[in-house]
Amino acid sequence: MSDGVLPFNTVAWFQISTDAPEVARAFYGSLFDWQFADADETVGTGYEMISYAGAQQASGGLATSAGGFPKGAIFSVLVRDVTETCAQAEEQGAKVLIPPATTPNGLVFAELADPAGNHFGVFTPPAG
Repeated sequence: MSDGVLPFNTVAWFQISTDAPEVARAFYGSLFDWQFADADETVGTGYEMISYAGAQQASGGLATSAGGFPKGAIFSVLVRDVTETCAQAEEQGAKVLIPPATTPNGLVFAELADPAGNHFGVFTPPAG
């Protein structure tokens, strides 16, 4: 879209979870020229924003799991209503792994597993 806003139901974020963030930074930084920066305090510690060359904003995040999250990468879809999307997904056989939650800056997110067991996320950005 010309105004830089992604349409709803678009894959708009990815997250890599690892217990070896230094290895992930070195690998993805070298392979794709991604840049990593600490997230601000509204996101929490152990989370870094991932940007690629020429991008005006971050496109993903690197979470240091320390065993708290499964290792791997997931995609997240921008939706109008996280709670409603979770309800619809459950009706279609998905499981909500992390129920809808709101960060201090107003971002609402949830993580789910589809009927085949694949992990993914949904989110709405902060208002305004």
